[in-house]
Amino acid sequence: MTGDSRERVKRGEIRSHRDLIVWQKSMDLAEAVHGLARGFPDVERYGMTSQVTRAAISVPANVAEGYARSTRRDYANFVSIAKGSLAETETYLLLAVRFGYATHDVVAPMLSLITEISKMLTALRNRLLS
Repeated sequence: MTGDSRERVKRGEIRSHRDLIVWQKSMDLAEAVHGLARGFPDVERYGMTSQVTRAAISVPANVAEGYARSTRRDYANFVSIAKGSLAETETYLLLAVRFGYATHDVVAPMLSLITEISKMLTALRNRLLS
C-alpha cells in the first residue's frame, strides 16, 4: 500500500475497494498462493494448482465485486462468499502440506494471513449488516 493510500485509510476516506486493507491483504495472499502453486507437480496442473489459485484469487475479487454493489446486503453477501473462498484456500494449503507439495514453514505465513483476513471479513460483514 502506498503512503498516500495509508493516509486516506487513516482518515476514513475509502474511495475504492483498493483502499480497503482487507482487499490489499487478500491480494497479497493471492500472490503468495500463486507463487507457491507454481511449484506443485505437473500432475496437479488441472487439479489442486488450479483450485487453490482460483480460491485465493476469488477472495479479493469478491471483496471488490461486493464493494461495487448497490446495497449493503449485497455487499455483505459477497463478503460471505469471500470468506468461503478463504476457507477453501486454507484447506488446499493444508492439503499441500499433507501431500508433500509444500512445507509447513512455507505455508505458515499464508495461514496467518488467512486468519487475519478472516477476522477482517467477519468484522466488515458485521458492520455492513448492523
